[in-house]
Amino acid sequence: MAAANVSAAQSEAKEIAKSMGNCTPAKVEVLRYTVGREGATTFKVGCTEDKDAFVVVQCRSRICTLLR
Repeated sequence: MAAANVSAAQSEAKEIAKSMGNCTPAKVEVLRYTVGREGATTFKVGCTEDKDAFVVVQCRSRICTLLR
């Protein structure tokens, strides 16, 4: 069940990176995954514009926020 939540949130994280972070998403990595009632996943989304560019997105359920 937890893996399904992470993979579902990945698509949401890519959308946030694209719309709010001006980043065309490439590789998505999980930086932190917290289980429980207030579970959250923090993603590092690489950008295709620059090899070293990335944004950090945090998702709780399927609600995601751009952190950096």
